[in-house]
Amino acid sequence: MAFMAVLESDLRALSAEARRRYPAVKDAAEHAILKLRLLSSLNDISQNGDILRIFLMACDVKSVKLSAIGLSCLQKLISHDAVAPSALREILSTLKDHAEMADESIQLKTLQTILIIFQSHLHPEDEDNMAQALGICLRLLESNRSSDSVHNTAAATFRQAVALIFDNVVSAESLPSGKTSSGSHLCRSSSVTDDVSRSFSHSISMEVSGGPTLREGLTKAGKLGLRLLEDLTALAAGGSSIWLRVHLLQRTFALDILEFILSNYVAVFRTLVSYEQVLCHQICSLLMTSLRTNVELEGEAGEPTFRRLVLRSVAHVIRLYSLSLVTETEVFLNMLVKVTCLDLPLWHRILVLEVLRGFCVEVRTLRLLFQNFDMDPKNTNVVENMVKALARVVSTIQLVPDSSEESLAAVAGMFSSKAKGIEWSMDNDASNAAVVVASEAHAITLAVEGLLGVVFSVAALTDEAVDVGELESPRFDSDPPAECTGKTALLCISIVNSTWLTILDALSLILTRSQGEAIILEILKGYQAFTQACGVLRAVEPLNSFLASLCKFTINIPNEWEKRSALPSPGKKPEQLPDQHDNVVLTPKNVQALRTLFNVAHRLHNVLGPSWVLVLETLAALDRAIHSPHASTQEVSTSVSRLSRDTSGQYSDFHILSSLDTQLFESSSLMHISSVKSLLSALRQLSSQYISGNSQTSSQHNGTVAFSVKRMMSILVNNLHRVEPIWDQVINHLQELAGSSNPQLRNLALDALDQSICAVLGSDHFQGISTSGHLLPDSHVAADGEMGIFERAILNPLVVLYMSSQSFDVRAGSLKILLHVLERHGDKLNHSWPNILQMLRAVADAAEKDLIPLGFQSVRIIMNDGLSTIPVQCLNVCIEVTGAYSAQKTEINISLTAIGLLWTATDFIAKGLLHRPIQETDKVTENETTIKQTITHETFEDEQILQAANEVHSHAHFENVVDYNKLLLSVFSILQKLAADERPEARNSAIRTLFQTLGSHGQKISRSMWEDCLWNYVFPILDRVSHLAATSSRDEWQGKELGIRGGKAVHMLIHHSRNTAQKQWDETLVLVLGGIARLLRSFFPFLQSLNNFSVGWGLLLDFVKNSILNGSKEVALAAISCLQTVVSYHCPKGNLAVPYVKSMLDVYELVLKRLPTYKSATADKVKQEILHGLGDLYIQAQSMFDIDMYLWLLGVVQLAIRNSTITGDMEDEIGNVLPVQHTVLEILPLLRPTELLPSVWSRFIQELLCYLIGCEAPIDGKKNEMGLTGGGEHGPDVVEMESQVALGSVSENSVEDSSGTRKESQLKWKHVVPNGSASLHSGIATSDDMIMYSWSHLFQEKLVPIIVELYLEAPPTEKCTVSADVIQGLGRCMSTRRDNPKGSLWRVAVEGFNRVLVDDASRESKDYKNDPNTYRSARVRLWKEVADVYEIFLVGSCGRALSSDAPSAEVLKTDELIELTVLSVLGDRVLKSQIDAPLEILQRLVTTLDHCASRTGCLPLESVGLMPSHCSRFSLSCLQMIFSLCSFTSEDSWHPMRSEVSKVSIDILMRRCEIVLNQFLDDENHLGEHPLPSVRTEEIVCVLQELAQLVIHSDTASVLHLPSHLKQALEKNVDFGRAHLLVLFPTFCELVISREARVRELVLVLLRLIAVELGVQRVT
Repeated sequence: MAFMAVLESDLRALSAEARRRYPAVKDAAEHAILKLRLLSSLNDISQNGDILRIFLMACDVKSVKLSAIGLSCLQKLISHDAVAPSALREILSTLKDHAEMADESIQLKTLQTILIIFQSHLHPEDEDNMAQALGICLRLLESNRSSDSVHNTAAATFRQAVALIFDNVVSAESLPSGKTSSGSHLCRSSSVTDDVSRSFSHSISMEVSGGPTLREGLTKAGKLGLRLLEDLTALAAGGSSIWLRVHLLQRTFALDILEFILSNYVAVFRTLVSYEQVLCHQICSLLMTSLRTNVELEGEAGEPTFRRLVLRSVAHVIRLYSLSLVTETEVFLNMLVKVTCLDLPLWHRILVLEVLRGFCVEVRTLRLLFQNFDMDPKNTNVVENMVKALARVVSTIQLVPDSSEESLAAVAGMFSSKAKGIEWSMDNDASNAAVVVASEAHAITLAVEGLLGVVFSVAALTDEAVDVGELESPRFDSDPPAECTGKTALLCISIVNSTWLTILDALSLILTRSQGEAIILEILKGYQAFTQACGVLRAVEPLNSFLASLCKFTINIPNEWEKRSALPSPGKKPEQLPDQHDNVVLTPKNVQALRTLFNVAHRLHNVLGPSWVLVLETLAALDRAIHSPHASTQEVSTSVSRLSRDTSGQYSDFHILSSLDTQLFESSSLMHISSVKSLLSALRQLSSQYISGNSQTSSQHNGTVAFSVKRMMSILVNNLHRVEPIWDQVINHLQELAGSSNPQLRNLALDALDQSICAVLGSDHFQGISTSGHLLPDSHVAADGEMGIFERAILNPLVVLYMSSQSFDVRAGSLKILLHVLERHGDKLNHSWPNILQMLRAVADAAEKDLIPLGFQSVRIIMNDGLSTIPVQCLNVCIEVTGAYSAQKTEINISLTAIGLLWTATDFIAKGLLHRPIQETDKVTENETTIKQTITHETFEDEQILQAANEVHSHAHFENVVDYNKLLLSVFSILQKLAADERPEARNSAIRTLFQTLGSHGQKISRSMWEDCLWNYVFPILDRVSHLAATSSRDEWQGKELGIRGGKAVHMLIHHSRNTAQKQWDETLVLVLGGIARLLRSFFPFLQSLNNFSVGWGLLLDFVKNSILNGSKEVALAAISCLQTVVSYHCPKGNLAVPYVKSMLDVYELVLKRLPTYKSATADKVKQEILHGLGDLYIQAQSMFDIDMYLWLLGVVQLAIRNSTITGDMEDEIGNVLPVQHTVLEILPLLRPTELLPSVWSRFIQELLCYLIGCEAPIDGKKNEMGLTGGGEHGPDVVEMESQVALGSVSENSVEDSSGTRKESQLKWKHVVPNGSASLHSGIATSDDMIMYSWSHLFQEKLVPIIVELYLEAPPTEKCTVSADVIQGLGRCMSTRRDNPKGSLWRVAVEGFNRVLVDDASRESKDYKNDPNTYRSARVRLWKEVADVYEIFLVGSCGRALSSDAPSAEVLKTDELIELTVLSVLGDRVLKSQIDAPLEILQRLVTTLDHCASRTGCLPLESVGLMPSHCSRFSLSCLQMIFSLCSFTSEDSWHPMRSEVSKVSIDILMRRCEIVLNQFLDDENHLGEHPLPSVRTEEIVCVLQELAQLVIHSDTASVLHLPSHLKQALEKNVDFGRAHLLVLFPTFCELVISREARVRELVLVLLRLIAVELGVQRVT
C-alpha cells in the first residue's frame, strides 16, 4: 500500500533525525516501523495508537525539524482517517504548544493542521475542543510576534473554519444546502442593464429555493454555531468573547466574518429561531449603533473599511431579511437615505450610494421593498425616497456650474471605462481638486446607475407580468383590457406612478448636459425600457412624457443647456424642426436617440395611438435630413464595443437610420387593424397640414408629403392580406394629391398609385384568377362577384384619371401604370379586360404622338403574355387592336413591333391548331395526314410543341369556343395588306412574318387551309410585289433633312443600295423568294400532293427565271438560292423526282444562254452561284443522273466556263484567278463520275483537257453536231428554246421527251475526241473548223493538279483511253518553259507528268481490260506522246543558256533539281521498268538523252568555254544516265525490256564516247601547249571514270562491234563486264601521250582493266 510506504519512509526520516540527540524518539520510531509492518489497513493504524504516539512524541520534543516531520505525518494520518476521534484532545494540546513556538514554518504547519482537522472526521463536536481549535487561530492572528504571512494564514484559516462550522450546522439542521450569495458580491458588469438581468436571474433562483418555517430546537452543531455567532457579535461590538476566551480582536475582522455569515447562510437565520433572535437583537443593534452619524466616531469605527463593512452588512440585512425584520429594515433605509443629505465626507456618501444602487439594480430587492413599504400605507415610501435621494445627487450638477462640466466629463469617462470592462481609476499624481471632482463624479455615476436600475427593474417586472399573463403583450391581436388586475402588474404601475417624474427629470438632465457616448447609450436604453414598460402598462401620461422628451433629443438638439421647461402635454407638437436647407449635423446622441425611438415604436406600435403624431413628425424631419445634401453625421467612436452599431459599421448612420425607418413601417403587418388605421390617419394628417401651407418652405412641403406617401405605401404593401379596410383610406389621399396643382405632387401620387395597384394585384387575394376568366361562359365572366367588384375598384382610379383629367402627364401616367399592371399582373385580370382594350383602342385612334407609344407598350404585353389568360370574346379584339397599331403612320418602329406581335398571335393560334377538338380532327382525310409523315425528319421544336400540347389540352373548353382558323386568317389578311405598304420596313416585316408563320406552324394547318394560303395569300403577294417592283421609280431619294448649312439643306445619307424605290422593292422581292424557299424546304413533299401544285411550280420557275435575268444582283442570287434550297434539302432524302431535277437544269441552261457576255460583277456572281448550284445538284442527286443527264450537265457547265473567258477585254486580274474560274476550279472535282457512270470518265477528263493551253474546240458549226453549247468569238448564241417541261404539268415523261434530241446529240458527242494533230509549238489551230480558247496561265496552273488527281482516280480502262491525251496536254504546258521560264505552269505540269508516268509504269497490262487491238493502238499512241514530250522538253527547254533576265540562284537551283527529277523518272522509273514501249520509242528516248549529252561536244572550241555551268552539268547528267542504262549489277532486276534498253543504249554510248575521246585529241593537238577549257577536261574525265566503273551484261556485250575472233576469245571468259573497253582500245592507246595528267592516269587504269579482261595481266 502506498500510504504505508510513505509512513514507513517518514518514520525512517524521523529515526535518522533523532538518532543523536533524541535516542528515545529513535527507538520509538524503529519500534513503530516494525509495528507498521504488522498492520494491514488504515483502520488498524487508527485503533493502534503507537503510530500516532511516536509522532506526538516527536512534536513534544519541540525541535523544529522533528516537529515539522511530526506535524506533516499528523496531517497525513488525519487526511487518511487513520486517527481515532479520542486522540483529538491530545492533538489539539500539541498544536496549542506549537502555536507558541517562534518558528514561522511551525506556526504555518500548525494552522494547516487545524484546517485539516476541521475538514476531516475529527471535526470538533464539543465546545471545548471547538473553542480550543478556534482559539489557536485567533491567538496566532492577534499575536504581535506573528509575521504577516502567519496573520494572513490565520485569518483565512479562521474564515474557512467558520464556513465549515456553519456548513456543519446547515447539514445537521437539515437546511437547504445551497448557499445564497448576495447580489453585491457579484462583480459589476459593463452596464446597468446587465446588472439588472443578473440580479433578476439571481432573485428567481432565490425564490425557487423558498423559505422554510421557523424552528426552535438546535442540534449540538447548531449550538456550537450559535455560540460562535454570539462571540463574534460581541467582538465586533468591541467587547470580549466568553466562549472563545479571546479578550481583544479587531472589530473589522469580526464584522467581516459576520458579514460573511449573513450573506452566505440565509437559511440558518430564516429557519432557526435562536439565530433569528441573535440577528434581531444583537446584530441589528450593533449595525444601528455603528451606522449612526450624529456622534463622533473614534478609532476603528470611523475608518472607511469598517464603515464599508457596516454598510454591506446592513445591505445584506435589508436585502435578505427584510420580510422578518420590517421595522429594522425601515430604520436602516431611512438612515441610508438621510445620509445622502448630510454633510458627511464624500467617501461616506459614496459608500451609501453604492448600497442604494445595489438595491435599485436588484429586481427582487426592489420589489420586496416596494411591496412591504411603499404599497403599505403604514410604512414609509422607502423606494420613492431612494429615487428622490438619487435624483438629488444627480441634480447637484446644477448647484456648481463652474465645476459641473468637469464632473460631467468625469462621469462620462467612468461610464466609458465601464463599457469597456475596465475599472475606472485615477492617476496617482492627481491633484486634490481632481480627486474631489472624481469623487463627486463617482457619486453622480452611482446615482445615475441607481435610477437606471429602477428603470430596468420596472421593465423586468413588466416583462414578468406579461409572461405570467397579467398583462397583454404590446403586439396583441385584439383590443387591450380595460385595466390591470395582476399583482405584479399593479406593482409595476405603482412604481411607475411614484417614480416616473423624478426619473425623467434626472435622466433628461444628464442626457441634455452629457456628451459621453457610453452614458448616452445607457440613458437611452433606460428611456427605451421605461417607455416600453409604460406602454405595456397603458400608463399614458408617463409614456407620452418620455416619448416627447426622447423626440427632443433626435433632431433638434440645442447648443447650450437650458433648464427644463414645463413638461409638454401628450399630443403636443415638439418645437419646429430645422429646415432642410439648414446645415443639420446629427451628433452621436441624435443618432442613438433616433435608434431608441425606432425601438420604442417597434415595441409599442399597437398602443401609441394619438402619440404617433410625435413619432411621425420626428421621422419626417429625419427623412428630410437623410435626403438633404446639407445634412451629415458626426463619426461615432468605436471605442465602445457593445454598441448597437457593431454589426453595421460599414454603413453610414444615415443608411442605418433609413433602414430602421423602413423596418418600422414594414412591421405594420403585425399591428392590430385599428392601429394601422391610426397610423394611416396620422400620416394623412401630417401630409394634409403641409399641403395646407403649414410648412415653412416648399422643400419641407414636398419632403413631408413624400415621406407620408412613401410610408403609406409601405404600410399598404405590408398589409396586403387585409387590404380591403385600408384601400379607400390610401387611394382617396392619392387621388387628392393627383389633383394638386403642384407637378411634383402629381408625379408622386401617380408613382404611389402605380405601386399600390401592382402590390394589391400581386397579393394572395388574386392568386388563381389568371386561369378562371377564359374558362367560364360569357355570362359568368360578366357576372359581378366580390372579387370582380374589388378588381374594378382597384383599376377604377386609372380609368377615372385618364378620362377625366385634362393634364397630359396624368393621362400619360395612367397609361404607364396600366403598362406596369399588365407587365406584372395581367394574368390575374378578368373583369377589367373590356375597359382596358377600349382604352387602348382610343389611344391608337388619338392623334397624340406621345401617347401612342405608351398605349402600344400595353398592347405588346397583352399579345406576348396575355393571350392565354384574357376572356375568349376579347381575342379577336386584341388582334384588331394590334392591326390598328401596325397600320398607324405615326411611328414606324411601333408598326414593325406590332407586326411582330401578330407573329406572337400565330404562335398562340398554332397551339390550338395542334390539338383541335376530337370532332374536328375526325374530319381530317388521309391525304391531310401526309404532311406530318413527310416532315417528321424536319426540326419543328418537338419539345416545345409537346409542352404547348399539354398546356392547350388543359383548356379543352377554351378550344371549343375559339375558331382558330378564323383567327389565323384574320392575321394573314392584315399581313397581306401590309405586304403592299409603301413603307419598306413595314412590308418587309409583314412578308417575313407571313412566311415564318407558315414555315413554323405549317405542320398544324390542314390541306384546305394550305390551299387557301397558297392561292389567296402567297401567290397573290408574289404577283403584287412583282408588279409593284416592276413599276417602281428608279429616281434617287434624298434623305431626311437634318438642317441648313451655308444656305443649303443638309440631308441624311442613304446607302446606294437602298436609295431608290426600285432597290427597296428588290429587297422585298428577296424576302419573298426567301420565304418561298423556306416553305419548299420544309413542306415540298406535302405541297406536291396539293391540287394544282404543278401550276404553282411552273409559276415559280417562271418567276425565278425572270428574277435571274431581269432582276438585280441580290434578286438573282435569291432566286438561285431558292432552287438550291430545294435541291440541298430534298435530294438526299429522295423527295425530289427526276422531272424536277431536269426542270432545274433546263432553267440553268436557258439562263446561262441569255446572260450578258460582257464583263459584269453581277453576271459573274450569278454565274458563280449557278455553278455552285450545278455542283450541289449533282452531289445531292447523283443517283438520278444517267449518261444523258451527266453529259447534259457537262454541257451546261462548259457553257458557263467558256462564257467566263469570252469577255470584251480578255484581261485577267493580276495575280488572281477570275471569280468564275475560281468557282470552276471548286466544282470540277465535285463533278467526277460516280460508280454508276464509269464510262464517262474519259469524256470528263477530255473535257477538262480542253481548257489547257493549245487545246482546240469545235466551232459553232460542229458544236451543234456534238451537242455542245457555247459561245462563238463574240459571245454565246442566244438560242430561243422553249422548255419542254410544260409549266404547270411537270411529269417525268414530258421531261424525257423534251430531251430526246439532246440525248442523240450527246451520244454523238461522246465519241468525238481530239486527235492531237495541233502544233505543240505554236498552240494555234491551223484548220478552219477549229477555234482556240485562251485561258489564263494562273487558271491552268490550278487546273493541272485537278486533272492529274482525277486521272489517277479514274478506272484503269478509262485511263488507257485518255492517257495519251493527258500526256499531250501536260506536254503542251511543259513546253511553255521555253517562252516563259519564270512561270509556274511548266513546273506544275512537270510534276503531274512525272506522277502520271510513274503511275503508268507501276501498272501491269492486265489492269487494262480493253479490246487488245484498241489497247495496243492506245499504248502506241501514249508512248509516241511520251517520246514527243521528252524530246521537246529535254532538248528544247532543259540545259539551255538563259536570257539576260535570268532568275535568281535559288530558282536556278530549283529548276535544275526539276530537270534532274525528269531524268531520274525517265531513266529509273520508265526505261528500267517493264514497259510495253516499242523499240523505236526506246531508240527515240535514248537518242534524246544522247542529244542532250552531246551539247558540250558540238560546240566549237572557241565558244565551249562560254557555256553556263548548269548547261554542262545537265549534259553530263544525261551522259551519266546513258551509262546507267547500260550498266548491270547483281542487284539489278534483268528482264527482256531492260535488255533491249541496254542494247539500244550501248551502241549509242560507244559512239558518244568515241566522239568525245577523239574530240579531246583533236582539241589538244590544235591548242598545242595551251590548256584546254575546263568543260572539255571535265567531260573527258567524266567519260573515262564512267567507263572504268561500267559493267555490262552479256546480252549487252553481244551487240558490241568487235572482231569475230575477239568475240570468240571473250566467250571463253565467263565475265563479259568489261568488253566495251575493247571497242575503245585504239583510242586509249592514243591518249597515253596526253598532256593532261588526270587523263593519262585514267587511261592507265582502263588499260589495266582491258588486260584483266583479256587475261594478260601481270602475274606477281
